[in-house]
Amino acid sequence: MSEPRQMTDAETNPLLKAWVTPFATPPFDEIKPEHFLPAFEQAFADHAAEIAAITNDPAAPDFANTITALERSGKLLSKVAAVFYDLVSAHSNPAILEIDKEVSLRMARHWNPIMMNAVLFGRIAHLHENRAGLGLTPEQLRLLERTYTRFHRAGAGLSEEAKTRMAEINERLAQLGTSFSHHLLGDEQDWFLELGEADRDGLPESFIASAKAAAEERGMAGKAIVTLSRSSVETFLKSSARRDLREKVYKAFIARGDNGNANDNNVTIVEILKLREESARLLGYPTYAAYRLEDSMAKTPDAVRSLLERVWKPARARALADRDEMQALITEEGGNFKLAPWDWRFYAEKLRLQRANFDDSAIKPYLGLDNMIAAAFDCATRLFGVTFEERKDVPVWHPDVRVWEMKDRGGKHKALFYGDYFARPSKRSGAWMTSLRDQQKLDGDIAPLVLNICNFAKGAGGEPSLLSPDDARTLFHEFGHGLHGMLSNVTYPSLSGTSVFTDFVELPSQLYEHWQERPEVLQKFARHYQTGEPLPDDLLQRFLAARKFNQGFATVEFVSSALIDLEFHTQPAAAAQDVRAFERRELEKIGMPEEIALRHRPTQFGHIFTGDHYAAGYYSYMWSEVMDADAFGAFEEAGDIFDPSVAKRLHDDIYSSGGSVDPEAAYEAFRGRPPEPDALLRRRGLLEDAEAAS
Repeated sequence: MSEPRQMTDAETNPLLKAWVTPFATPPFDEIKPEHFLPAFEQAFADHAAEIAAITNDPAAPDFANTITALERSGKLLSKVAAVFYDLVSAHSNPAILEIDKEVSLRMARHWNPIMMNAVLFGRIAHLHENRAGLGLTPEQLRLLERTYTRFHRAGAGLSEEAKTRMAEINERLAQLGTSFSHHLLGDEQDWFLELGEADRDGLPESFIASAKAAAEERGMAGKAIVTLSRSSVETFLKSSARRDLREKVYKAFIARGDNGNANDNNVTIVEILKLREESARLLGYPTYAAYRLEDSMAKTPDAVRSLLERVWKPARARALADRDEMQALITEEGGNFKLAPWDWRFYAEKLRLQRANFDDSAIKPYLGLDNMIAAAFDCATRLFGVTFEERKDVPVWHPDVRVWEMKDRGGKHKALFYGDYFARPSKRSGAWMTSLRDQQKLDGDIAPLVLNICNFAKGAGGEPSLLSPDDARTLFHEFGHGLHGMLSNVTYPSLSGTSVFTDFVELPSQLYEHWQERPEVLQKFARHYQTGEPLPDDLLQRFLAARKFNQGFATVEFVSSALIDLEFHTQPAAAAQDVRAFERRELEKIGMPEEIALRHRPTQFGHIFTGDHYAAGYYSYMWSEVMDADAFGAFEEAGDIFDPSVAKRLHDDIYSSGGSVDPEAAYEAFRGRPPEPDALLRRRGLLEDAEAAS
């Protein structure tokens, strides 16, 4: 009798098998942590073989055998990595985090020899030098330029000795970014504040409900807790009448990654900055910021600093004036204390109530999560003709995740949209968009799988999740990124969706926020979660009037973080040997009000230290905001926020073109001119302060 045949990995590992699921989506219900390392092994081997075939092709380099072949390579690696990193960020466990440490190092070791392959780069450089005579389409020409730039900036043209050192640096940076992220998650998972009956003064019912749901998520049914997710912390700081507890929560929030424990990120930051500086110098740049910004819309650190300083002065002046009013309010109430950072949000709410007769808790019952999702979908339907239908048959990574199918005007399948909205201990903090598969047309019409991950507070006991105005704005922001991925209409995967400069990528997301706070949208979708009554007109008007309130604070906490990021990457790394002292020194230099903290203190600044995507690039949100404030003006000038001709230009020039067009050209094609810089100050209500300061 013959031995029974052993099943191969390709037959048993769900990451290596063909996915027989709706729309060939990942079978999350079958995937286990132990499947990842064998799948990565196979993916690395396949990709290395594909790259070797391109490099060693005896035929003279042409666009098809070099650039198109590169675009076709690494499909399995992209597929496995997309699933893995979704779980690392959105639903991790100790096994996944352990694998992440190994994978981050293996990933660097895999990519280094590819991106520094002299023979492969020689083929790309030859095509780049002769690009004018190749008869390429505009998209192909853009792809060739971006491919050449990517390899050149990775060090493909360096000496062998410099390449060896660059590879070592990349490996170590990959490990350090992973450590930073795990440390931050560790501190966030370890801390919570239990709220007894006496600790709930001032807290709205909706917050208590979500605090109970958070406790249940941690196996503490019947209790109520504050966690370190931003949604939980900021609502608590706005509402809690217990000053002692506000101080405790605030201090825990700003101390993440800075507690002198096993999760401390100070030493990690110092090493990251030293290695980034060394890598920039190997590539011939004086600083890491100079290196990063050369390949952006801003181009130079001076251009970034100029924008940030233009906004800093009026924002600081407005914040200081608000501070003085809040201090007067404390005195009026008989408070014998100086306004502290943990008091700001609490007294800002009181001041807003006094000035605009509005506070967040009044509108929150009208901002149910389901209604805001419906509003985001409806705006996309009215602007771009796409429709959304919920699918219950698509496998997901957590029971809370929901999936919708997006179809175009003709009813053709266009994308799947996954929404994972609630905070939980297995998810890193913040909100983000990513994809499990990108749109492309190189080999058939490939539809994207796009994800929005948020950390909203879950309603308890079957109650709906209610959003603050900030949460509702975040939902629209991330959905704007989502549309950028779902409406993408390019041929090549490297140019798909959000594959654009960092200081352009926030334009589609921030622009989409404008619709969330429009009366036309709120009148239709802001409904009381218990009665279904529409938002009363009086409350709507007060909400709209209060929008520009506390913008000094919001702008100061953001711009100070962007300036710190810029200074970390323009000053010598040695200047930040003591991270806390560096932070203190830089904040003193700009005159940071002591009552306001950075939006992201260095030890929790995941944007710039968990990877390099926003390193020396946190300013990008504000750079894009100049464009988004100006871009929405095109709809206002048309007299209709859903004007069909403006919406068509927005679709064609911004949302669907991905990285196939230079961003300045894309913006000017849409708007007919460059952005008008004062639009940002006008939107934030800071234009008068800026004019007074100039």
